[in-house]
Amino acid sequence: MATNRRRFLGMGAHAGMLGALSSLGLLTAKPAHAAVSDYKALVCLYMFGGNDGNNMIVPLDTARYSKYTAIRGSQGLALSVNAKTLLGQRSATLQSVANPVNQPFAFHYGMPEIDTLFGQGQVAALLNVGSLRQPLTKAQYQAGTALPPQLFSHPDQQLQAQAGTPSVAGTGWGGRLVDLLGTGGDLDAVALSSGGLFIEGAKTHGNLIPGNGQLNLAGMNFWPQAEADKRRAALVQVLQANQPNLVAATANRAMLNGIELVDDLKAANSGAALATPFPGYSLAQQLKTVAHLIRLRAQQGPGRQVYFVSQGGFDTHGGQAYQQFDMLRQVSQSVAAFQQALAEIGAQQQVTTFTMSDFGRTLQPNTGGTDHAWGNHQLIIGGAVKGGLYGEFPDFTLGGKDDATGRGVWIPQISNQQYGATLGRWFGADADMLEMQVFKNELGKFAIKDMGFMN
Repeated sequence: MATNRRRFLGMGAHAGMLGALSSLGLLTAKPAHAAVSDYKALVCLYMFGGNDGNNMIVPLDTARYSKYTAIRGSQGLALSVNAKTLLGQRSATLQSVANPVNQPFAFHYGMPEIDTLFGQGQVAALLNVGSLRQPLTKAQYQAGTALPPQLFSHPDQQLQAQAGTPSVAGTGWGGRLVDLLGTGGDLDAVALSSGGLFIEGAKTHGNLIPGNGQLNLAGMNFWPQAEADKRRAALVQVLQANQPNLVAATANRAMLNGIELVDDLKAANSGAALATPFPGYSLAQQLKTVAHLIRLRAQQGPGRQVYFVSQGGFDTHGGQAYQQFDMLRQVSQSVAAFQQALAEIGAQQQVTTFTMSDFGRTLQPNTGGTDHAWGNHQLIIGGAVKGGLYGEFPDFTLGGKDDATGRGVWIPQISNQQYGATLGRWFGADADMLEMQVFKNELGKFAIKDMGFMN
C-alpha cells in the first residue's frame, strides 16, 4: 500500500498537490464521527522540562510584586520593568473568578512578540493551572486527599498533562477529541520533532515527522543520495521490527508513518512556498511545517486536526536567567511567525495554539535556578481567543494558602481538565462528549467547565 501510494502521488504531482493527495485519501474528508461543518486545528506547544511561569508572566500589584522581589531578588532571578527584564506594564480584569479585579502584570522581556499579540487581543493567559483530580485546598493536600500521583516527576506529569487526567491513560485528550470529531484522514494527528501522547486516541494514531519536522527530511540529510537511501532503509527496518514494549512500538509506528507521510507530501508538493519568514530555530521550523500542512488540509473543507510541537530545555535548576530568556525568545518569535503565516493563508480564526509543560517551578530559587513545582501559567494564542487573564495569580506567600511545600509550589486552582475542555468546546465537542468521553467523568468535579478564553 505504501509503495502504491507513493507511485500514484508521484504521478499526481504533475496535476497539482491537492488533487494528488485527495485522490489517495490523504486529505479527503471521510465521514466524520460527529458532524462538523468547518475546519479547525489545535496546536499544542509543549515546553519540556517545566517552564518557570512565575517569570514568564509577573504580577505587578504591590502585594505580590513586593513578595516576588524579596524572594527571588536574593538569587538574581527577580525581573523588573526598571531593569528592562520585564516588558512594559499591562493590566487586565481577571476573568472566571469570584472577584474580577483589575490585575497589573508584565511579560518576560524575551517575549515582546507575545506581548504585542496580547495587545491585539490574540493571547489569553490561564493562571495557576495543573494536574488535579478535584478542587484541592492546602488542608486536603496535607492530608493526602485525592492527590495526583507522582507529583514533581517529569515523565509522570508530562503524561498527565497530555492525557488531561491524573488517572492512568493510554491516550491523549487531543486524540480523543479527534476520535469524536475527526474525519479519519492521515493528517488528522501529526507530531513534529518529538512524539506526544496528546495526539493519540483510541482510533486516532499520530504521524511523527522526526528531526525539526521539516518536509525535506525524507532523504535523512545525508549525501550522496545513495548513502541517504541506505540510512533511511536501515531506520525503516529498525522501526518495522517487532517491539514487545507497547510504548516503544507505538512510537516506532508513529515515526514510520511520519517518514512515509514526508515522502507523500514531498512527492505531491507543487504549491508555492509560504511568504512568511520563519527563524531558524527548531520550534520555528516545526511551526512552519504545521502552517504548510494546515494550508493543505484546510482547503479540503470541513475537518479537525491536532498537532504537537515542542521545545526542550526548561528544566532550569541552574543558569535560569539566560537559559529561560533564550528559550522564551525562541517561543515568542516562532509563535509570532506562525500567526503571521496563518494570516497569510487565511486560517487565523481556525487555528488555536496553546502551551503545556510538565509543571511550574518553585518561587523560592536555589543557586541560580528553580526546582520542580506544580501549578503553572499557560498561554493560548489565536484569532478565536478572547485575550486577557483567566483565573488569578497565587498570593506569593511562602507557606501560605496556595503553597503546598513552603517553597512556592502552587496548588493549582484550575485543572488540566478545565483547560482542555475549554479548547475542546471551541473544537466542536458538546458537554456530554467532554464529560463522558474526553475527560472520563472527571470534568464534572469542577464547578466551571468552560474558562471562557475562547470565542
